Amino acid sequence: MMVSSPLEVDASKPSSARIYDYLLGGCDHYAVDREAAKTFMLAVPNARNSARATRGFVLRATRAMAEMGIRQFIDIGCGIPIYPNVHDIARRVVPDARVAYVDNDPIVLAKGRALRDEPGVVTVEGDLRKPAEIFANPEVTGLLDLDRPIGVLTIAVWHFLPEDDVYDHQARIRQALAPGSCLALSHACVDHVSQEEVEGGQAVYRQTTNPLRARTREEIAGLFEGFELIEPGLVPLSEWRPRTDDPYPERSLEALAGVGVLPAR
Repeated sequence: MMVSSPLEVDASKPSSARIYDYLLGGCDHYAVDREAAKTFMLAVPNARNSARATRGFVLRATRAMAEMGIRQFIDIGCGIPIYPNVHDIARRVVPDARVAYVDNDPIVLAKGRALRDEPGVVTVEGDLRKPAEIFANPEVTGLLDLDRPIGVLTIAVWHFLPEDDVYDHQARIRQALAPGSCLALSHACVDHVSQEEVEGGQAVYRQTTNPLRARTREEIAGLFEGFELIEPGLVPLSEWRPRTDDPYPERSLEALAGVGVLPAR
Protein backbone atom coordinates (compact mmCIF):
# COMPACT_ATOMS: atom_id res chain seq x y z
CA MET A 1 0.00 0.00 0.00
CA MET A 2 2.89 2.26 -0.76
CA VAL A 3 3.07 4.63 -3.72
CA SER A 4 5.64 6.96 -5.12
CA SER A 5 4.47 10.38 -3.97
CA PRO A 6 2.75 11.63 -0.81
CA LEU A 7 1.76 14.87 -2.53
CA GLU A 8 -0.17 13.90 -5.63
CA VAL A 9 -2.96 11.42 -6.31
CA ASP A 10 -2.57 9.71 -9.66
CA ALA A 11 -6.19 8.93 -10.51
CA SER A 12 -5.18 7.53 -13.90
CA LYS A 13 -3.65 4.38 -12.40
CA PRO A 14 -5.13 2.08 -9.77
CA SER A 15 -3.39 1.76 -6.42
CA SER A 16 -3.20 -1.22 -4.08
CA ALA A 17 -4.63 0.80 -1.16
CA ARG A 18 -7.72 1.80 -3.13
CA ILE A 19 -8.18 -1.69 -4.61
CA TYR A 20 -8.03 -3.14 -1.10
CA ASP A 21 -10.54 -0.55 0.08
CA TYR A 22 -12.89 -1.59 -2.72
CA LEU A 23 -12.52 -5.30 -1.91
CA LEU A 24 -13.38 -4.56 1.73
CA GLY A 25 -16.48 -2.62 0.73
CA GLY A 26 -15.07 0.85 1.37
CA CYS A 27 -15.79 4.03 -0.58
CA ASP A 28 -12.36 5.61 -1.07
CA HIS A 29 -11.57 4.49 -4.59
CA TYR A 30 -11.95 5.57 -8.21
CA ALA A 31 -13.44 3.89 -11.27
CA VAL A 32 -9.96 2.81 -12.35
CA ASP A 33 -9.50 1.02 -9.01
CA ARG A 34 -12.86 -0.71 -9.28
CA GLU A 35 -12.05 -1.94 -12.78
CA ALA A 36 -8.67 -3.25 -11.63
CA ALA A 37 -10.28 -4.98 -8.66
CA LYS A 38 -12.86 -6.65 -10.89
CA THR A 39 -10.12 -7.84 -13.24
CA PHE A 40 -8.17 -9.11 -10.23
CA MET A 41 -11.22 -11.05 -9.03
CA LEU A 42 -11.49 -12.69 -12.44
CA ALA A 43 -7.85 -13.75 -12.19
CA VAL A 44 -8.09 -14.71 -8.49
CA PRO A 45 -11.69 -15.73 -7.75
CA ASN A 46 -11.15 -15.72 -3.98
CA ALA A 47 -9.69 -12.20 -3.99
CA ARG A 48 -12.46 -10.57 -1.95
CA ASN A 49 -12.34 -13.30 0.69
CA SER A 50 -8.56 -12.97 0.76
CA ALA A 51 -8.81 -9.23 1.38
CA ARG A 52 -11.26 -9.80 4.21
CA ALA A 53 -9.13 -12.59 5.67
CA THR A 54 -6.18 -10.19 5.60
CA ARG A 55 -8.18 -7.69 7.63
CA GLY A 56 -9.14 -10.42 10.07
CA PHE A 57 -5.48 -11.28 10.59
CA VAL A 58 -4.65 -7.62 11.28
CA LEU A 59 -7.19 -7.51 14.09
CA ARG A 60 -6.25 -10.88 15.61
CA ALA A 61 -2.51 -10.19 15.44
CA THR A 62 -2.99 -6.80 17.08
CA ARG A 63 -5.04 -8.33 19.88
CA ALA A 64 -2.48 -11.10 20.38
CA MET A 65 0.42 -8.65 20.64
CA ALA A 66 -1.51 -6.47 23.08
CA GLU A 67 -2.29 -9.54 25.19
CA MET A 68 1.45 -10.28 25.21
CA GLY A 69 2.03 -6.88 26.81
CA ILE A 70 2.82 -4.75 23.75
CA ARG A 71 1.62 -1.20 24.45
CA GLN A 72 2.88 0.61 21.33
CA PHE A 73 2.55 -0.20 17.65
CA ILE A 74 3.78 0.87 14.23
CA ASP A 75 1.54 -0.09 11.30
CA ILE A 76 3.64 0.24 8.11
CA GLY A 77 1.58 0.34 4.93
CA CYS A 78 -1.49 0.85 7.09
CA GLY A 79 -3.99 1.51 4.32
CA ILE A 80 -7.17 3.55 4.27
CA PRO A 81 -8.93 3.65 7.68
CA ILE A 82 -11.61 1.08 8.31
CA TYR A 83 -13.20 0.44 11.70
CA PRO A 84 -12.08 -1.21 13.85
CA ASN A 85 -8.57 0.10 13.37
CA VAL A 86 -5.39 -1.19 15.02
CA HIS A 87 -5.64 1.31 17.88
CA ASP A 88 -9.29 0.40 18.47
CA ILE A 89 -8.40 -3.27 18.93
CA ALA A 90 -5.21 -2.64 20.94
CA ARG A 91 -7.05 -0.35 23.34
CA ARG A 92 -9.62 -3.01 24.13
CA VAL A 93 -6.72 -4.81 25.83
CA VAL A 94 -4.36 -1.93 26.67
CA PRO A 95 -6.40 1.27 27.12
CA ASP A 96 -3.39 3.56 26.74
CA ALA A 97 -1.93 1.84 23.67
CA ARG A 98 -0.20 4.18 21.24
CA VAL A 99 -0.10 3.67 17.47
CA ALA A 100 1.86 5.25 14.63
CA TYR A 101 0.28 4.59 11.25
CA VAL A 102 2.72 4.81 8.34
CA ASP A 103 2.07 5.00 4.61
CA ASN A 104 2.95 7.08 1.57
CA ASP A 105 -0.28 6.85 -0.37
CA PRO A 106 -1.67 10.40 -0.38
CA ILE A 107 -5.26 9.28 0.17
CA VAL A 108 -4.21 7.06 3.07
CA LEU A 109 -2.35 9.94 4.68
CA ALA A 110 -5.22 12.39 4.27
CA LYS A 111 -7.90 9.98 5.45
CA GLY A 112 -5.78 8.70 8.32
CA ARG A 113 -5.05 12.17 9.65
CA ALA A 114 -8.70 13.15 9.36
CA LEU A 115 -10.31 9.99 10.71
CA ARG A 116 -7.79 8.17 12.90
CA ASP A 117 -5.47 10.68 14.54
CA GLU A 118 -6.25 11.45 18.17
CA PRO A 119 -4.24 11.55 21.40
CA GLY A 120 -1.83 8.63 21.24
CA VAL A 121 -2.40 8.05 17.53
CA VAL A 122 -0.54 9.64 14.60
CA THR A 123 -0.39 9.11 10.85
CA VAL A 124 2.97 9.80 9.23
CA GLU A 125 4.52 9.59 5.81
CA GLY A 126 6.95 6.71 5.42
CA ASP A 127 8.13 3.92 3.15
CA LEU A 128 8.90 0.33 4.08
CA ARG A 129 12.01 0.59 1.93
CA LYS A 130 13.34 3.35 4.21
CA PRO A 131 12.78 2.05 7.74
CA ALA A 132 15.47 4.27 9.26
CA GLU A 133 13.46 7.32 8.26
CA ILE A 134 10.34 5.88 9.89
CA PHE A 135 12.08 5.23 13.19
CA ALA A 136 13.74 8.68 13.11
CA ASN A 137 10.52 10.55 12.34
CA PRO A 138 9.97 13.09 15.16
CA GLU A 139 6.26 12.28 15.32
CA VAL A 140 7.11 8.61 15.82
CA THR A 141 9.87 9.20 18.37
CA GLY A 142 7.67 11.71 20.17
CA LEU A 143 4.91 9.14 20.53
CA LEU A 144 6.73 5.84 20.99
CA ASP A 145 9.58 4.79 23.28
CA LEU A 146 11.96 2.96 20.95
CA ASP A 147 13.82 1.51 23.93
CA ARG A 148 10.76 -0.54 24.82
CA PRO A 149 9.01 -3.33 22.86
CA ILE A 150 6.97 -2.30 19.83
CA GLY A 151 4.53 -4.29 17.74
CA VAL A 152 5.31 -3.71 14.07
CA LEU A 153 2.60 -4.60 11.56
CA THR A 154 3.61 -5.06 7.91
CA ILE A 155 0.42 -6.52 6.51
CA ALA A 156 0.07 -7.25 2.77
CA VAL A 157 2.91 -4.87 1.97
CA TRP A 158 6.12 -6.89 1.49
CA HIS A 159 4.76 -8.39 -1.73
CA PHE A 160 4.61 -4.89 -3.21
CA LEU A 161 8.41 -4.79 -3.00
CA PRO A 162 9.46 -7.05 -5.88
CA GLU A 163 13.20 -6.65 -5.35
CA ASP A 164 15.32 -9.20 -3.47
CA ASP A 165 16.52 -6.57 -0.96
CA VAL A 166 13.36 -6.99 1.13
CA TYR A 167 15.49 -8.92 3.61
CA ASP A 168 17.78 -5.91 4.03
CA HIS A 169 14.74 -3.75 4.84
CA GLN A 170 13.56 -6.33 7.37
CA ALA A 171 17.02 -6.41 8.97
CA ARG A 172 16.98 -2.65 9.44
CA ILE A 173 13.56 -2.83 11.07
CA ARG A 174 14.79 -5.60 13.36
CA GLN A 175 17.88 -3.62 14.34
CA ALA A 176 15.72 -0.64 15.33
CA LEU A 177 13.60 -2.67 17.75
CA ALA A 178 14.06 -3.45 21.42
CA PRO A 179 14.01 -7.09 22.59
CA GLY A 180 10.49 -8.32 23.16
CA SER A 181 9.20 -6.44 20.11
CA CYS A 182 6.97 -8.26 17.64
CA LEU A 183 6.74 -8.38 13.86
CA ALA A 184 3.42 -9.29 12.26
CA LEU A 185 3.26 -9.79 8.51
CA SER A 186 1.21 -11.33 5.75
CA HIS A 187 2.41 -11.99 2.22
CA ALA A 188 0.95 -13.35 -1.01
CA CYS A 189 2.17 -16.92 -1.47
CA VAL A 190 2.51 -19.04 -4.61
CA ASP A 191 2.38 -22.39 -2.83
CA HIS A 192 -1.37 -22.96 -2.58
CA VAL A 193 -2.71 -21.32 -5.75
CA SER A 194 -2.39 -22.17 -9.41
CA GLN A 195 0.31 -20.69 -11.61
CA GLU A 196 -2.47 -19.19 -13.70
CA GLU A 197 -3.83 -17.29 -10.70
CA VAL A 198 -0.37 -16.11 -9.68
CA GLU A 199 0.43 -14.83 -13.17
CA GLY A 200 -3.03 -13.31 -13.61
CA GLY A 201 -2.93 -11.51 -10.28
CA GLN A 202 0.57 -10.17 -10.83
CA ALA A 203 -0.39 -9.00 -14.32
CA VAL A 204 -3.18 -6.87 -12.85
CA TYR A 205 -0.87 -5.20 -10.35
CA ARG A 206 1.76 -4.48 -13.00
CA GLN A 207 -0.77 -1.95 -14.31
CA THR A 208 -1.02 -0.22 -10.92
CA THR A 209 1.28 2.02 -8.92
CA ASN A 210 2.23 -1.08 -6.89
CA PRO A 211 3.60 -4.09 -8.83
CA LEU A 212 3.14 -7.31 -6.88
CA ARG A 213 5.45 -10.28 -6.41
CA ALA A 214 4.08 -13.36 -4.70
CA ARG A 215 6.75 -15.47 -2.99
CA THR A 216 7.19 -19.04 -1.81
CA ARG A 217 6.68 -20.11 1.78
CA GLU A 218 10.46 -20.40 2.20
CA GLU A 219 10.98 -16.85 0.91
CA ILE A 220 8.27 -15.48 3.20
CA ALA A 221 9.71 -17.33 6.20
CA GLY A 222 12.98 -15.51 5.53
CA LEU A 223 11.27 -12.26 6.49
CA PHE A 224 11.17 -13.54 10.07
CA GLU A 225 14.96 -13.85 10.26
CA GLY A 226 16.01 -13.03 13.82
CA PHE A 227 12.47 -13.39 15.20
CA GLU A 228 10.92 -16.39 16.92
CA LEU A 229 7.55 -17.32 15.43
CA ILE A 230 4.76 -17.75 17.95
CA GLU A 231 2.04 -20.37 17.56
CA PRO A 232 0.63 -21.36 15.14
CA GLY A 233 3.65 -20.30 13.07
CA LEU A 234 3.47 -19.25 9.43
CA VAL A 235 0.05 -20.32 8.19
CA PRO A 236 -2.71 -19.25 5.79
CA LEU A 237 -4.44 -16.04 6.89
CA SER A 238 -7.62 -17.58 8.24
CA GLU A 239 -5.72 -20.25 10.18
CA TRP A 240 -3.83 -17.75 12.35
CA ARG A 241 -5.64 -17.96 15.70
CA PRO A 242 -9.25 -17.83 14.39
CA ARG A 243 -11.87 -16.46 16.79
CA THR A 244 -15.58 -17.16 16.99
CA ASP A 245 -16.31 -13.42 17.13
CA ASP A 246 -14.11 -12.54 14.15
CA PRO A 247 -15.90 -10.02 11.87
CA TYR A 248 -13.75 -11.31 8.99
CA PRO A 249 -13.95 -15.12 9.16
CA GLU A 250 -13.39 -15.69 5.44
CA ARG A 251 -10.95 -18.41 4.40
CA SER A 252 -7.96 -17.77 2.17
CA LEU A 253 -4.99 -19.78 0.97
CA GLU A 254 -3.62 -16.98 -1.20
CA ALA A 255 -1.38 -15.54 1.53
CA LEU A 256 0.54 -16.66 4.59
CA ALA A 257 0.68 -14.82 7.90
CA GLY A 258 2.58 -14.98 11.15
CA VAL A 259 3.84 -13.09 14.20
CA GLY A 260 7.40 -13.27 15.49
CA VAL A 261 9.00 -12.06 18.73
CA LEU A 262 12.46 -10.53 18.87
CA PRO A 263 14.45 -12.37 21.57
CA ALA A 264 17.01 -10.76 23.83
CA ARG A 265 20.26 -10.08 22.01
